[in-house]
Order: sequence, then C-alpha cells, then structure tokens
Amino acid sequence: MKKLFLFSLTLLPIVLFAQQPTKAEYRDPKGGYYHDVIMTDLNKNEPVSTDKDKRIFKIDASALQFPKDPAQYTQIWHNSPVSQGNTGTCWCFSTTSFYESEVKKSSGIEIKLSEMFVVYWQYVERAKYYVAHRGDMNFGEGSETNGTTWMIKDYGIVPYDLYKGRTSAASFYNHEKMTAEIDGYLKNVKATNNWNDAEVVNTVKSILNYYMGEPPTSVKWDNKNYTPKEFATTVLKLDMNNYVDFMSLMEKPFYTKAEYDVPDNWWNDASYYNMPVNDFMDALKYALKNGYSVSIGGDVSEPGWDSWNNVAVVPTWDIASANIDDAARQLRMNNGATTDDHAMHMVGYKEENGKTWFLFKDSGAGSRNCGAASPSFGYIYVNEDYVKLKMVTFTVNKNAVKGYLDKFASN
Repeated sequence: MKKLFLFSLTLLPIVLFAQQPTKAEYRDPKGGYYHDVIMTDLNKNEPVSTDKDKRIFKIDASALQFPKDPAQYTQIWHNSPVSQGNTGTCWCFSTTSFYESEVKKSSGIEIKLSEMFVVYWQYVERAKYYVAHRGDMNFGEGSETNGTTWMIKDYGIVPYDLYKGRTSAASFYNHEKMTAEIDGYLKNVKATNNWNDAEVVNTVKSILNYYMGEPPTSVKWDNKNYTPKEFATTVLKLDMNNYVDFMSLMEKPFYTKAEYDVPDNWWNDASYYNMPVNDFMDALKYALKNGYSVSIGGDVSEPGWDSWNNVAVVPTWDIASANIDDAARQLRMNNGATTDDHAMHMVGYKEENGKTWFLFKDSGAGSRNCGAASPSFGYIYVNEDYVKLKMVTFTVNKNAVKGYLDKFASN
C-alpha cells in the first residue's frame, strides 16, 4: 500500500502538468454571432431575442494558457473560414474545405468550391433513399463527412462562384423553410403510399430549385467546357477513391470496417475503418505532420468547449488526461454525453508543454463570437485531450495513413 501511495504521488505532477487546472462557472446567455449577426440578417435586421432564463455551465477559460493565434500553428493550406449560416450543413462545409486543400495538393489550384452543389445532390439522394426504403430513414439537414465524398464522386463539383446555392438576397444561408417543405412533402408521400420514384425526385428537385437555384451542368475552365465530374477529375485532379474514413468506438470490433451507427449516417454506411483511440490519435498527428489536413466530426456540447474563447479542453474536474481511453470514449457514447454534433476542418497543429493543440477551421457560428477583427474568427483551438475523448470520425487521404490501413489488411 505504501509503495502504491508513493507511486501515485509521483505520477500526480505529471498529470497536472499535461492537463491545466480548470475552473467552472455559470454564465448568463448572450446572443453571440448566431443571434446578433446571422439571424438578425435573416430576419431583416430585427434583433433576435435569447432565452434569459437558461444559464450555461462552462469552463472558466480566463487562466488557460494555449496558442491563441492561427499564425502560431503549423498549417496546411486552406481557404479562409466561411459561415454555414442557419443550416445544418457543417458536414459539407468542413469536407468541402478539406477537398479545397486536397485540390491545392493534387493540382496546385487554389479554388473555392461550392458547398451547396454537394448539398443539393445529397437531398436528391435522400429522396431516392426515402422511396427505396419506404420512408424508413432519418430525414434532416445533418450528414457525415463522407457524404461529401460520395456526392463529388457521383456528381462532381463546381466552383463557388458558379453556384452559390441561394436565390434570396440574404447574406447567410437559411434552410429552415426549404427542409420543412421537403419533409412535409415526403411525409405525405409515406401517408398516401405514393412511392413513385421519378415523381418524388422531381418534386424534391423543384423545391430545391426554388430555394437554391438549379445547379449547373457544365464548368468553363481555361476556355474548355467540362461536366462537373470531368472538372473534379481532370482539372482538379481529385481521385475520390483516395479517401477513407476512420472511427474509434469499442462497440464495433477494432481493425474491421463497420457502420457508424448515428442518425446522420442516414444511408447506413459501413465503410468506416474502426481502430483504437491511440491509433486514431497517432493517425491524425501523422497526417498533419506530413502535410495532410483532415475533416473531423464529433461532439462540441461539453463545458470544456468554449466558443466564446475559441478553445476546447477536457477540464480537470471531468476526467484526468491519463484516464482517457477507449472505454472512456465508449461510456460517453453509451450514456449520450457524446453525440454526433458537428464537423470541422482540422488544418494545423502546434506542440506545446507536452501536448498537441489542433487548429480547427469551423463553419459554425460559435467560433465567430470573438468578432471579425480577431485572428481567431472562424477557428477553434482544440487540445488533444478533447480530440481523444470527444471526436469520433475523420475523413483523410489514404496516402496519409497507409501504415494504419495496413493494420486492417493484416487482420
């Protein structure tokens, strides 16, 4: 017992050194970028009220020491952050940004791609799936990062300037009415047992065309015309077979392909490479250090995720850094503490005081609470402990993780 006690005392300073002591606080709610900028713009400059009764439990980030400027991070080339507005399309914004970085790597072209081209065609695919499965699906705005891969592979991609994907004059996207109309129509299809594939798809397209505009069928580049698929493969040199998806959950056997069993994986994709969290983290770091960015998804609802200070950590009063393992991750999935909330583009890293900090490019409103004048605008600084505990899946170029894929081939 004495030896065990002394051993614990020896380890304690190491744990505290790696994981900064954190305090907690309750905050009164305030509008922030979503209410004060996005929704005010969409509601014709009428301020949107917030619920003053709900106080928010968060870390007190005032004493945290972390690299607070993107310029301090080793970065992979990426376009500046853009807002997803009032939509649930983070999956597309994060992964479209990821493919912009991949285009720079594969072709040398710096280009802003159209997120809404991808979103449009995924709604078409949802309509097809809805009919084929007689309405047995999760319909909503959410999806997974590999949903973007799927759409580019099947439909191609176009530049943002060619298809902005909105017909209103508002500065931000707002899909509330559009998705409500599609959802209402599909529910009526189910209620009337009207499973006419062509009719359903054409009706959904007409709704999309009204709110988003009809997507282009050709791209003119260097005085040549290409279909969107030809543009992706020939001009941008994107080989969509080069991209793979990883997850890390004990509920499925490690080193096998499995389904990511969450509502936003509405098409029940089972091509995720499932591996232990230590490999998951090593693969992320290896990719970034070798010049590859990552589109990553997981949970951003924790008190340690502080959008007002653009930082994410695991507080000392939650779980010790040394105790974050596969079981700790799975526990949180099982009890609902970890949910499939949000996807972002991991574009950089910095090692400091024995820990890796990751630079996340974020399309969500929270990362903009700091104001447009701040260098942090549109970014979140995420400690590796938070990634290890709360991020669940990522999309990456297979050439960045070949050694990890080899582990699956040998099992």
